[in-house]
Amino acid sequence: MIATSSALQLVAGLGNPGANYAATRHNVGFMALERLAASAGSSFRQQTKLRGLLAEVGQGAARLRLLMPQTYMNESGRSIRAALDWFGLDPAQLLVVVDDMDLPLGKLRLRGRGSAGGHNGLRSTINHLGTQDFPRLRIGIGAPAQEPAERRAQTIGHVLGRFSAAEQPLLEAVLSEVETGIGLIQRLGLERAGNRLNGFQPHGTPA
Repeated sequence: MIATSSALQLVAGLGNPGANYAATRHNVGFMALERLAASAGSSFRQQTKLRGLLAEVGQGAARLRLLMPQTYMNESGRSIRAALDWFGLDPAQLLVVVDDMDLPLGKLRLRGRGSAGGHNGLRSTINHLGTQDFPRLRIGIGAPAQEPAERRAQTIGHVLGRFSAAEQPLLEAVLSEVETGIGLIQRLGLERAGNRLNGFQPHGTPA
């Protein structure tokens, strides 16, 4: 169930800093924000006090701050907590964009609250915010295997690997939908935006 939220003010995309992690599956949250900033002609700047990179898009009531924590994934919550405090925002005004291995590439899940679901970046955010009640958008990256032991053995290589050439068109469609979806959250709220995002079906993929 998606709860009613205050107006969206801050989007935090999760990932790991540095060239070694750029464009990896675990960094799809960074990729989504980089696309959003580029579309708006904005750029990210280092904000030491926030332990992250910050960009702004839109103006007035439509202004949106984009945060990419530079703390490494497992400490993402430190940066998000600092940003909420600095800008005087509540967790309900936040959207965290993360990768999700339990969803196939091409699937999205928008929720108003919930557990970490095994994601270390979400776990850190929950710990530092002291609540699970903040919106999050999960971007499916698929799993390396279905059998549990094999999946555990391959997880690190999978999430820190890059998307294949064959996956690029689908990834592009997903990132385009995320960009559209964030705009819908701003204008229409979580519930209505979620109706679209959670039903997203890229052209040519099986239902």
